[in-house]
Amino acid sequence: MVARKKRRKPTPYQSDLTDAQWELVAPMVPTALPGGRPAIHDRRRIVEAILYVNRTGCSWRQLPHDFPPWQTVFGYFQRWNESGVTDRIHDALRAKLRDRSGRDPMASAGMVDAQAVKGADTVGTETRGWDGAKRVNGRKRHVVTDSLGLLVVVLVTAASVQDRDGGRLALSRAKTEMPSMVMVWADGGYAGRLVAWVAEHCRMTLDIVRKPKGQQGFSVLPHRWLIERTLAWIVRCRRLDHDYERLPAHSEAMIKWAMIGLMTRRVAPARGRRPWQSTRAA
Repeated sequence: MVARKKRRKPTPYQSDLTDAQWELVAPMVPTALPGGRPAIHDRRRIVEAILYVNRTGCSWRQLPHDFPPWQTVFGYFQRWNESGVTDRIHDALRAKLRDRSGRDPMASAGMVDAQAVKGADTVGTETRGWDGAKRVNGRKRHVVTDSLGLLVVVLVTAASVQDRDGGRLALSRAKTEMPSMVMVWADGGYAGRLVAWVAEHCRMTLDIVRKPKGQQGFSVLPHRWLIERTLAWIVRCRRLDHDYERLPAHSEAMIKWAMIGLMTRRVAPARGRRPWQSTRAA
């Protein structure tokens, strides 16, 4: 009688969660489907499948076969976004990371900026536009972060929406999400009437960080580099290098999942060499 070969456990992907990282997320992931029906697929693999799409940039239909079916994964992605599960996971990790950094979970200061990205052919004409300054046909991400560069609010619009207009909506959301925020730094694109509007309607001070007179070329500006670093973190996830989502709400959710992946690695780092560390022996 031929003995059956023992099935090997699939080699983990770089986007997979360690046990310690999963313990951070697990309490906030529903254990049952709406109506009380028990879930068929492992919740951890659903979360890891979403992170895989986010990090690699593959389409939902091209998920590897060792994950649950792509229709199931996308269904959870959509359901969790609509029911607020994604927000609860994201906000809890942000609070934990701020606490570990010695900061109050409720931030008092932040930054606002916008990032225009090209839209793929899956982005409909009704939710895309032309950004003449950046010469980009697609969408724009209006982002508010705390003083650590952690995401507070993201608003996705057509790229044709001006920074000031998108910033007004984003800062209104930020005040609702983080009532303790009273100071926000921004670049010159947010100068003008928006400063007075934010002071009156949001009870926040919008401080414009300007380039020093006579500056030529790139220079790191106080406070501003933090949110620019956050935007760089986001586009390291290949799904976010362009905008592939049919709905702006799904684009916003993908950005939150990028930050969820980043924050889990910060709170519970995996063993091994960090990407910035040399492989040479000391």
